[in-house]
Amino acid sequence: MAGTDEDAVAAADEALYVLTAVLLTPAKFPSVLGDDYPEACAALGLAPLADGYGLVLGQDGDGARWTVVVDDVSLVAVAIASWDCGMEYDLSPDERSVVAALPGWPLAVAVAAPGVPAPHDPDPETADGPPLSPPDTATWGPAQRRLGADEIALQWALWREQIDDADFAPRPDAAAAGTAQETGTTARSAGGEKAAESGTAVRSEDDEKGKGHSGIRRVLAEARAYVDSPPPLGRVRSSFASGDARTLRADGPGWSLVARTDDIAFVLLDAEPGEVLPVGRGPELPGLLEALDKMAVRPS
Repeated sequence: MAGTDEDAVAAADEALYVLTAVLLTPAKFPSVLGDDYPEACAALGLAPLADGYGLVLGQDGDGARWTVVVDDVSLVAVAIASWDCGMEYDLSPDERSVVAALPGWPLAVAVAAPGVPAPHDPDPETADGPPLSPPDTATWGPAQRRLGADEIALQWALWREQIDDADFAPRPDAAAAGTAQETGTTARSAGGEKAAESGTAVRSEDDEKGKGHSGIRRVLAEARAYVDSPPPLGRVRSSFASGDARTLRADGPGWSLVARTDDIAFVLLDAEPGEVLPVGRGPELPGLLEALDKMAVRPS
């Protein structure tokens, strides 16, 4: 396992100024690192343990970046919850809980510890292996696509209000052809501030609903296959939403899907940079979302 060298652990633990922390568990992991939990773990050279990890990102006394991996997931979860509520929390993992000290940061961190040199990679002599660095999100690709899906899940109401349900009404010729309503992708133009910030926008187009969108058809087919043949852990996740609904997140090779179990879905594709494709409920989507929710990983 990368980063388990005792000297590296000691160097990072000697004086770590904690800046932030994230969970790395089957139900909640930085999706920018991968489409599923094992892939995210592999990006850090970690074994995909069932209980997961906590990642503590900070700087040592010289300002070097370190990511301390701990197996005390509950401790990190409490710290994150406290910070989210605006409360102070001194996150100081016990040495016995430290699994690894990895040089660098796997995620972008916008803050720095006061009173120490600016963040930089550790001296190679004190690090076991090359330093971690955040995935490239400057151009559209898997990492940027997953970040876009993260934003939609977080800001569902803002994205949902850009869609008029009337856009999903099937045309007479489509109905005669027996086309599922969910394959239509016509939506109002959405060039608002949130879309501009994320580099994504809801597509405004005039697809023939009798033909549908091949990318959406592929995503729905692969998502249905997950129900019969479970994918790697974390590919399908379910989290809380308003009322009795759940927020569903599913990922696959080249695609991400975000949905509410009582509403529509949005699809993002590697092959279509910056596009967000809405998927109407139609006759089949509700059943698919229900089946995915039953098999999805949920926060404990």
